[in-house]
Amino acid sequence: MASDDILKRLFVSESAKYGDKYIEHLLEQYKIYVESSEKISDRRQKSNEFFLALNTALVGLLGFMSTRSSEDTVLMLLVFSSIAGAVMCYFWYEIIKSYRNLNTAKFQVIHAIESRLPLSLYDTEWEALGRGEDTSKYWPFSHIELSIPWIFIGLYALLFLSSLCA
Repeated sequence: MASDDILKRLFVSESAKYGDKYIEHLLEQYKIYVESSEKISDRRQKSNEFFLALNTALVGLLGFMSTRSSEDTVLMLLVFSSIAGAVMCYFWYEIIKSYRNLNTAKFQVIHAIESRLPLSLYDTEWEALGRGEDTSKYWPFSHIELSIPWIFIGLYALLFLSSLCA
């Protein structure tokens, strides 16, 4: 359920003081806000697609260059590319965390708005899923998603170490 602090900050005007259009405006703002949360999820997905494509291209390029270049060039390329790839993946990880935190806050606001509506759809759905704490019911996507940059960081660390050993 929405915390009292969120409710106090969210509902700045009571219906009696606001006037005849209170419910109409509340519903319209709610619809707009739900759409904005969906847009955040779309941006998050596009961001993941971008970083996944970038990492795939970098690993592919490294493989291609290793067959076409001298050994010294390949070693230099592996060292710098693995560092750049690991840094890029760390930023990818931070972006995913940021989107997750933004979505969490958005859904707290949605739950607070629903506390004033006849149905509390999102909060009820979240409750039915064990609030993300029962993985037999639901495993939040962000938990899975956050591990992917670390897999690539591990790959880049292996490339870096193998280039040092060569």
